[in-house]
Amino acid sequence: MGLILDLAIQGIQMFLVLALAPLLTGFVRKVKARLVRRQGPPLLQPYRDLLRLMRKEVVLAQNASWLFRVIPYMIFAATWVAAALVPTFAIGLQISWSADLIAIIALLGSARFFLALAGMDVGTSFGGIGASREVMIATLAEPAMIMIVFTLALVANSTQLSTIANHMLSAAVGLRVSLGLALIGLVIIALAENARIPVDNPATHLELTMVHEAMVLEYSGRHLAVIELAAYLKLLLYISLIACLFLPWGLASAGAGVAAYGKGIVAYLCKLALGGFLLAFFETSVAKMRVFRVPDFLGVALMLGLLGTLLLFVSRSL
Repeated sequence: MGLILDLAIQGIQMFLVLALAPLLTGFVRKVKARLVRRQGPPLLQPYRDLLRLMRKEVVLAQNASWLFRVIPYMIFAATWVAAALVPTFAIGLQISWSADLIAIIALLGSARFFLALAGMDVGTSFGGIGASREVMIATLAEPAMIMIVFTLALVANSTQLSTIANHMLSAAVGLRVSLGLALIGLVIIALAENARIPVDNPATHLELTMVHEAMVLEYSGRHLAVIELAAYLKLLLYISLIACLFLPWGLASAGAGVAAYGKGIVAYLCKLALGGFLLAFFETSVAKMRVFRVPDFLGVALMLGLLGTLLLFVSRSL
């Protein structure tokens, strides 16, 4: 009975992230519109967009291979699994042993690889440009993410998310400069990985600036719906990851009971709303940078991650 209950709670977490991902995107769009004094689309507009795309016919390019048709589902599966591994309202769940930061980076890297392949598969200039820019971003974002993982692993002596979140709740952590550097670096990576301003603008289709949109221009119908849902999940994943690592308050312990899980869900919704509001506020406060300045922007994240790791090494050796 206990095993069934644990699996049910794990299943709730998996479907919770899937259900909330479009709502989070709709919330960010709504807040951005209200901040510039526009009415903005309804909160549920992303759900309607997904349903509309699912009903449309799939149109494929003549030279599209079988890989082009399969890749959207592979991207969605990798992103959903990665998002479901991040503790949202509880820690120590049934598959928490696999909720490792290295595993999440590997899953997201696989999804990025497949997306770049899809961009090049049909041989269009837009797809090639988007794929090359995506790989350029990955060459800096992934090492920076690894440096941040090293920083967190040195603090918590583990790369498992439940262990790190539990350690962050203890009084032994205190205020650390290295953790502050890691937080800023992770926010920069989250902006770049989700194609947000100032790295990219998901609301435009300008040839000279777009990255993510250039790779998916040839998709339509249910294929595009699955890719869009994966993008929503990725945004939710990064906000959940920041909340789990740096704001772990409210997370319920394994077997804590229904009331504790309910409080955990409420706390998680508040964190998502806070993260979405801060993202919308930031995007309305800054302008998009030119593409050739993106390496400098991501280089800051890499340096912050490296500095955080070195600071911990130095402080331990004193």
